[in-house]
Amino acid sequence: NIRHELYSHIQTLSLQFFDSRPVGKILARVMGDVNSLQDLFTNSVTSFIPEILTLICVSCIMFYMNFNLALSSITLLPLLTLGLFLIETVSRKRWQIYRQKRSNLNAFTHEDFSGVKVIQSFTSEENKARTFGDMVGSLIKSFISAVRLNDLFWPMVELSWGLGTIIVFASGIKMIGTGTITVGTLVAFTWYIEMFWRPIMNITNFYNVLITNFAAAERIFDILDIKPNIFSIRGAAKMPKIKGYLEFKNVTFGYEDGSVVLDNISFKVNPGETIALVGPTGAGKTTIVNLISRFFDVQSGEVLIDGKNVKDVELESLRSQMGIMLQDTFLFSTTIMENIRYGRLDATDEEVIQAAKAVNANEFIMKLKDGYNTKVNERGSRLSVGQRQLISFARALLANPRILILDEATSNIDTLTEKLVQNGIKTILHGRTSFVIAHRLSTIRDCDRIMVIDNGKITEVGSHGELMRLKGLYYKLYMSQYKFLNEGA
Repeated sequence: NIRHELYSHIQTLSLQFFDSRPVGKILARVMGDVNSLQDLFTNSVTSFIPEILTLICVSCIMFYMNFNLALSSITLLPLLTLGLFLIETVSRKRWQIYRQKRSNLNAFTHEDFSGVKVIQSFTSEENKARTFGDMVGSLIKSFISAVRLNDLFWPMVELSWGLGTIIVFASGIKMIGTGTITVGTLVAFTWYIEMFWRPIMNITNFYNVLITNFAAAERIFDILDIKPNIFSIRGAAKMPKIKGYLEFKNVTFGYEDGSVVLDNISFKVNPGETIALVGPTGAGKTTIVNLISRFFDVQSGEVLIDGKNVKDVELESLRSQMGIMLQDTFLFSTTIMENIRYGRLDATDEEVIQAAKAVNANEFIMKLKDGYNTKVNERGSRLSVGQRQLISFARALLANPRILILDEATSNIDTLTEKLVQNGIKTILHGRTSFVIAHRLSTIRDCDRIMVIDNGKITEVGSHGELMRLKGLYYKLYMSQYKFLNEGA
């Protein structure tokens, strides 16, 4: 239940959460830390209550038998408690360090396996292996450091048990000499001393396990305590079927470090209009489309769709009418059929095939051995960039979004399939309000309008011809790219 709650909660968090944390560290929380917490409850909590009850019952019997001897038997308990508390304070910090290092190792491993192609191309295998070995060595040292401290718990309890027994014997012999108790009472009391300290040993062991896994619990609840930045306000109405009117009204947006990405920008888009966003890297193009999809919220101003502020409508009903295609097309480790069906989970096989045909993906799919039942590796590594792009187009078309966003979707298309892809783009853009971000300016010449973004402001707006005649930033970008392509040819 905790793992499911943690996973569901993480799904609701904003993109900023994922941008600031490696995937490996998040996986460590969901899998490793939850497993540690499970071990705590499975192996320790169930035996804790019986031990407490045993300790209470035995203590009552001992005090009933002889109050003074009972006091003698627990003389060292305050010192033992103080010692365990001091060890626990240091031990908890060491286990936190250990789990942090383990999380870092998970993140490093995940990142390296994801980027193995880059590592091999730069022959960095030995360097990465050396770094991995150093991290493992550091992890082992921190583990040993934490375990050694935990190993002090039992000796301290055993020492207190032994010294307590000696104190009881000394007090008992003195009482026998004065006739206060009999030898039989002392022998019986000695037997109860063992019954008294045995549950303390087991409780100490539970406490030891608790400290070991407490860091895991803290890390889990650190995530659960994070409130989603983007959510539907109470009483938010469902977004009606989007017509496609969109307006940015005096929108300003910046990140937590204080950097301003968009500075008081305003524009309007009509239904069915295709807008190209152009500008240098970091100008704010992707931020604009993220605000439309409400992956982030504006700091000031409004984003309006059909006259409704995106903050005032139910988030799910808003995003369900939008389609987003990224440059790095993400495909799941399942069949091509299911990857396309992800656009609309209740779609029939025939509807999936029709969507693929409409964007020219059916031809290459049918050439595969298993056709639509071909299993795709993680991220679609068995397919070419163009093939992955066509599948994402089919997925978007099946979803039938009212607003479509192509975030640099054509920047990595191979030449042989570019014509198919361009035809596919025309199909999915038809009749939809669309935003296109592309590095290759030649692919956006037919857009209704081109907006040039620079330093967080819209500096130029117009058609390709109008902006070329203006000879501003767009003209410079276009001519620079044209010259580069000609020199490359």
